[in-house]
Order: sequence, then structure tokens, then C-alpha cells
Amino acid sequence: MVVQNNADAGDMRAGVQLEPFLHQVGGHMSVMKYDEHTVCKPLISREQRFYESLPLAMKQFTPQYKGTITVHLWKDSTGHLSLVANPVKESREPFKVSTESAAMAIWQTLQQTSSSSGSACALAQWPHAQLARSPKESPAKALLRSETHLNAPASSLTEDTNGNQVERKSFNPWGLHCHQAHLTRLCSEYPENKRHRFLLLENVVSQYTHPCVLDLKMGTRQHGDDASEEKKARHMRKCAQSTSACLGVRICGMQVYQTDKKYFLCKDKYYGRKLSVEGFRQALYQFLHNGSHLRRELLEPILQQLQALLSVIRSQSSYRFYSSSLLIIYDGQEPPERAPGSPHPQEVPQAAHGSSPGGLTKVDVRMIDFAHTTYKGSWNEHTTYDGPDPGYIFGLENLIRILQDIQEGE
Repeated sequence: MVVQNNADAGDMRAGVQLEPFLHQVGGHMSVMKYDEHTVCKPLISREQRFYESLPLAMKQFTPQYKGTITVHLWKDSTGHLSLVANPVKESREPFKVSTESAAMAIWQTLQQTSSSSGSACALAQWPHAQLARSPKESPAKALLRSETHLNAPASSLTEDTNGNQVERKSFNPWGLHCHQAHLTRLCSEYPENKRHRFLLLENVVSQYTHPCVLDLKMGTRQHGDDASEEKKARHMRKCAQSTSACLGVRICGMQVYQTDKKYFLCKDKYYGRKLSVEGFRQALYQFLHNGSHLRRELLEPILQQLQALLSVIRSQSSYRFYSSSLLIIYDGQEPPERAPGSPHPQEVPQAAHGSSPGGLTKVDVRMIDFAHTTYKGSWNEHTTYDGPDPGYIFGLENLIRILQDIQEGE
């Protein structure tokens, strides 16, 4: 439930300063952290309608929908740009996010190193990527096009205001790329006091110490029914040139915690587009490898959830999940050593979605991004499909088969 806050929206004390979401591994739309258990993203009415009419069977495989908020661009006295959510959620005191948080510290450093062109909207030079672009290409597009197959440090020791050493958790730079591109677009296309609507969604990685995330673009078709001919051709070309055409799934981004080096290995969507079928299989293997060994105990619970999702998708007639993604999530922090004689985590049945008895094997499989999803009865739809989504099912079946091959050691 969201309530109206009558305080001055320009006052930081009246709203929540949104943080860049440091575990966003794919997509092009900026996802922001609202609080520890909630993220938000720019509202697209078709996606909002999907969440509000979500079939009961699909709820365990999607983030919890928490409503909407109003967001505006805010500039502080030093010229730093932020997005501020206002009103705040009901039964919650307004607060100002501490600049000691990892996300805000990284973001402020990024802004401080931006080019001194005098514009508050100057694009920061991200130290890991040189953004070569043509004169006609916008900075935002160059940012999203840049390839950043990075080894992002999982933690670093810094000093707090009292001089004490504190550990800051790591991040995937892709989220910062999307956030910077979004701010660049907002401040170039809209006035500073313009209000924007955002969706509030469950932060599905909040329970993990070192969240390993695989973002998979599902289906053999990625364009929506409302796509222009140019956009349709562009998406069809991307599918034909990637594993989307032959497997119905391609990698859109990932981060996997490497326990031997204490950092996240990160891959982006450009890496995923170039993979062959064998390359895709190797990437799945790499996602389950922590730098020292394959996390075999994760395969059975992941496969169980994918099989359950496949059953749910097969039962959803008329739905087409064009351009949606599937997240597979597990914790890079391995569970403590099991006691002698106790069952191996792989042998412990799942008690509920995303967890198992004793927390030995905790994985999540979640569908996200429904801006182009269509279904019978959705508002103002001109195209209605019969039966379940064949492209999505094709992708799930191939994903399951490849993971089963890995499980069997092939």
C-alpha cells in the first residue's frame, strides 16, 4: 500500500533516495534499490497490468508485486544527481539513505570522476570500460553497448567515519551502466521536477550473502506485438545470430562468486549473444563453478524448480512472454560443512520455493520483465494467442536438458 506524502517532494527528508541496484546483471532498464527487500523500476503499464492480474500458479516464480511509487530527479548542492521516491510506503517513517552505503559511495565516486563539462548530466567515465562511440551515438547508448566482461571485487576494506575498517560488498558494474544511462536520458529529455511512476518489486537476492545470478532471455522471439518493423527486424536478427533461435534461450548476463579469488566473475549480454550452443553449455557450467569446484548440489534443486515452472507455463493458455527473462539465483557463500552421516544437500528434498530444510541448498528461479507480455483479456490487446507459449517452453526444455547433461557429467 502506498500513501501520499504531503511534504515538499524536493526535500530529501520527505522521500527515499533510491540507490543503484548493484546485483543487476542484465537488461537495459535501470533497476533501483528502494530498501533491503524492495527494488523498483520505471513503470510500464503493460507490466503493471500483468502483475496485477498474475495467475496464482505463477506467483512463486515471479517477484512479489508491492505497488507503485512516484519518483523525481533531484540534484544536491554539489550537483550530484539522484532519484528520490515520494511518497514513501505506508507505516514507514521517511528517511534519508546514508551515504555510507556501498551503493551510494560507489555512485558518488562515479559522479565525482565525471568529465568537468559544467553539465550536471555529464556522463561519468566508468574506469573499467572505454566508451568509444560514433559522433552520432548518444552517451547512453554507448554506455549500454560497452562490453564489460569484468572481474568485480567481491569486497574491499574501507574506513568509516570513525576510522574503523569496514567491509563493503561487491557489485556488478552493469547496474551502474544502466543507472547512468537512465539518468542521462531523464535529465536530457525531462525537466528536473518531472514526476515518474515506478513499480515496487521484491528484491529476490536480498537473502543471499554473495548472490550468484544468471539472467536468461527466454523464447525464440523477443519483439512484442506492438514493435515497429525496424525493431522487429532488429530483434529477429539478434535471435537468429544467437542461441535464441536454436535453443530458445540465451544468456543476458551473469555474476558468479569465485571463492578462491573473492570476487564476482561478471558477463554481460554482448558475451551471451556471441555464444554457440557449446559455448552456452560451457557458460552454464561456469555459472555453477566457484573457481575451485562445480557446485553439484545446486543442480537438483534448480532442475526441480525449472521442471515445476515448465509445468506452470504449459498450463497458461494465451500467454506469450516476449522479451522476458528468467533468473536463476543461488548463494556463492557455501553452507557450513555437514555433520558426518547427514544427507548430502543434493539428497535433501526442497521444502519450499527458494529454500530447503536447514537452508543447505537455497536456490531461486524467477521470471522477470513483462513489458511485452500478452495474454487473453489483457487490456487493449489486438492479438490473442491459443495455447501455451511454444518458444518459452522450447527454451525451458533445452535449458533443463543441458543442465541434466552437466549433472550426469557429460
